[in-house]
Amino acid sequence: MYMQDMKKIWLATGENRVYLEPAMANRHGLIAGATGTGKTVTLKVIAESFSDMGVPVFLADIKGDLSGMCLPGAENKHIRRSIDTMGLGDFRYYSYPVRFFDVFGKMGHPVRTTISEMGPELLSRLLGLNDTQSGILRIVFRVADEKGLLLIDLKDLRSMLQYVGDNAAEYKLVYGNIAPQSVGAIQRALLALEDEGGNIFFGEPALDIADWIDWDADGKGIMNILECQELFLHPLLYGTFLLWMLSELYELLPEAGDLDKPKLVFFFDEAHLLFKDAPKALLEKVEQVVRLIRSKGVSVWFISQNPADIPDSVLGQIGNRVQHALRAYTPKDQKDLRAAAQSFRVNPNFDTEEVLQALGTGEALVSVLDEDGVPSIVERANILPPHSSMNAVSESVLQAIINGSPLADKYNTAQNRHSAYEELAEMQQEAKEAEEKAARIEAAAKALKSTISTTAKKSGGSRKQTPLEKAINATATTIGRELGKQIVRGLFGTKKR
Repeated sequence: MYMQDMKKIWLATGENRVYLEPAMANRHGLIAGATGTGKTVTLKVIAESFSDMGVPVFLADIKGDLSGMCLPGAENKHIRRSIDTMGLGDFRYYSYPVRFFDVFGKMGHPVRTTISEMGPELLSRLLGLNDTQSGILRIVFRVADEKGLLLIDLKDLRSMLQYVGDNAAEYKLVYGNIAPQSVGAIQRALLALEDEGGNIFFGEPALDIADWIDWDADGKGIMNILECQELFLHPLLYGTFLLWMLSELYELLPEAGDLDKPKLVFFFDEAHLLFKDAPKALLEKVEQVVRLIRSKGVSVWFISQNPADIPDSVLGQIGNRVQHALRAYTPKDQKDLRAAAQSFRVNPNFDTEEVLQALGTGEALVSVLDEDGVPSIVERANILPPHSSMNAVSESVLQAIINGSPLADKYNTAQNRHSAYEELAEMQQEAKEAEEKAARIEAAAKALKSTISTTAKKSGGSRKQTPLEKAINATATTIGRELGKQIVRGLFGTKKR
């Protein structure tokens, strides 16, 4: 990509060239605009630029047109016009190092996480639980943690829910009421999630996001592309999964302070799905992560049709903005357009609101942070063309890249580790066997007493027990009592009523 002294990213050209400061990229970015106005090209240009600088990138590919980044671009009349207009005489086409991921494991390395890693808050959102049900799910996670039980997949969570529900009376004293109706509602929500493919992506080996931070032999940052064409058919699943990825990055990376360029750049396409119908508590957490993750060297770029799709609390933390054309057909559209125009620092040479409706494909209003962190005056500019292909790759090329990836052996084969489901099943089986053994011994003890009693009656009824008879009787009673105690304590560790 074209850079000045390899320190700034040349992003666009209008009356002046617009450069993005890599050191300010961790103040995050927004790429917005109506469908067909050029958002994907802008995303590619920024991602390519960071890769050229040695910064790894993550991209969510909803339409399937980002896969072509693994191939050199090809000339067409639109790119030729941009090259000539912007004076890009030495423009070249080349490919980028790409790794593909796919939650469903069809168009990339399988992306899995465990129930424990996703946690109760995001899982509650994914399951559509109300506040009461979410509270019970948090109890389930707490009990699992205290007992050292791994929650890896859906069957682990079902078993743990059943266990907590069966022992609600005991846990009520510590955590409050656990209503059977709420437990049942969560179980039904799990069935619905499984029908949407949840049994595929909850499992192991879980994605290690540290694998994203890698480079090729030439020092270019790896492009990590999450194929989302199928995942996007389940919008809630898509939004929640990407939020989990962002939270994992936050937990993984150490504090980095002020860097001359990011450690990783993260692009969220269709960003409105991250926030749609999210409860207030979750939105507050997202806002906090977005605010704090920049100190860990992560640049987050939100891509959406309208800036109004992003909550004000998050939008206020975004310093770099590329705004493609907006359409205003309704009073609400006009209000949103006005708000978008007012978010820019005024350029005296044009009316921002008017230009925003007149932008052509590939044009944008651009404002970035300067080296002191001050937003630049908004510029009307043409986005530079990308170096890689704009077309999706063929299935054969895609599979060759997947199979040749150094991560293939790590992720392509699923594992089934001993976890909560197996542990609870073993505990239940042990308790059942102990109960059956106690019942047999108790029956034997009763039979022995009966025999002794019958013998005593035949011999006159009031005969004193011999020392041996006393010992046998006492032993049988003690064995029965002690095994009874084992049953009470052994059945999932709870009292049997």
